[in-house]
Amino acid sequence: MATAAGEISGAIRDEDADRSRATRALQALNFFMADMQAGIGPFLGVFLQQRGWTAGPIGTVMTAGGVAGMVMTVPAGAMIDATEKKRLIVIVTGICTVMASFLILLSQSGWVVTVSQVATAIAGAAIGPAVTGMTLGIVRQRGFNAQNGRNQAWNHAGNMVGAGLSGWLGWRFGMPAIFYLAAAFGLLAILCVLSIPERAIDHDAARGLETKGGDGADAAGAAQGFRALLDNRPMLILAAALACFHLGNGAMLPLYGLAVVGAGKGNPALFTATTVMVAQGVMVITSLLAMRMAAGRGYWLVLLISFAALPLRGALAGSFIEHWGVWPVQALDGIGAGLQSVAVPGLVACLLDGTGRVNVGQGAVMTVQGVGASLSPAIGGWLAQALGYRVAFYVLGSFALASLALWIGFAAVLRPACAGAREEQAA
Repeated sequence: MATAAGEISGAIRDEDADRSRATRALQALNFFMADMQAGIGPFLGVFLQQRGWTAGPIGTVMTAGGVAGMVMTVPAGAMIDATEKKRLIVIVTGICTVMASFLILLSQSGWVVTVSQVATAIAGAAIGPAVTGMTLGIVRQRGFNAQNGRNQAWNHAGNMVGAGLSGWLGWRFGMPAIFYLAAAFGLLAILCVLSIPERAIDHDAARGLETKGGDGADAAGAAQGFRALLDNRPMLILAAALACFHLGNGAMLPLYGLAVVGAGKGNPALFTATTVMVAQGVMVITSLLAMRMAAGRGYWLVLLISFAALPLRGALAGSFIEHWGVWPVQALDGIGAGLQSVAVPGLVACLLDGTGRVNVGQGAVMTVQGVGASLSPAIGGWLAQALGYRVAFYVLGSFALASLALWIGFAAVLRPACAGAREEQAA
């Protein structure tokens, strides 16, 4: 009897140790995975501008990548739900992202840059759901809001540090040095993934079957993902509001960098790094605040504040195309994106808990919001080329007014659905 009790106690200690090690590795992974998700990200526009590209074609190739990522999010979510090789997916996609970024160093021809952006977007479509699934599988539904908040804080901190290093390296050694930093971050992220114990991941919990057992069928690709979206009215409203928000937000950061650098008011590498560092620094704080706010007030208020930040950001960006304008413009980006980075995955996990379709649902929401995000660079780029940067910023910022209208107009439906984190905290 005593021996059996000792074995049970030892098993519990081992499980707790695995979970503790896994959560620390998750946080480190989120710190280093920024470059795996987006390649050289906002530095791409300035890099291409220095090599003779104009705003319109830059926006178009970014949109091509956005469309590719949008198309792949639901299949990627279905694959994450179905597979127990989530760590391997992160490793393979990370390697592919770094290799795709290096393609641009070899050639800046239109088709090479487009292929690179498409490959990066496809890899990014898989990395996000894979890390979300691993997090849910390690800490379960009850611990997801808190752990996701910490993950996002570490992710934004990694973005901030990476942007600072990129800016310094780009200024000191030239823009190509940024690509080598991305490769180093990718290697460290892979090491972090390997340090997560496989036995710490409950793959049923990772797909939202913790409470109902493993009786769900395997995920069935894009159609299953869209059905999960359309059968859940709050999730449909969420996706539509996010699509409108990202239609305006997606192009704002790279376009603001192009506007200021093009006017000769900032060093290309250092200014672009500053735009990222300011936003990510604010996101570190807002992601932790979002975690606490969601636990106390639910997700509805968190997302309402995030949508309200974009119209103000667009107005400021259009009014002040100056080097110092990066502080208020990107601080507002940090508020909007930082709050959403915690609230959106947490809300989707709550809405689909028990369905076995959590990651397909994450992919479905990402697909619909990706319609906005993928069109934004092209719309913003051609608006800037035809009407000027100021008009482009005003128009982009106005798109979030539709998000606010949806979120407030359907508040009676959304408020109960968005109370998930508060109910888990009470439990």
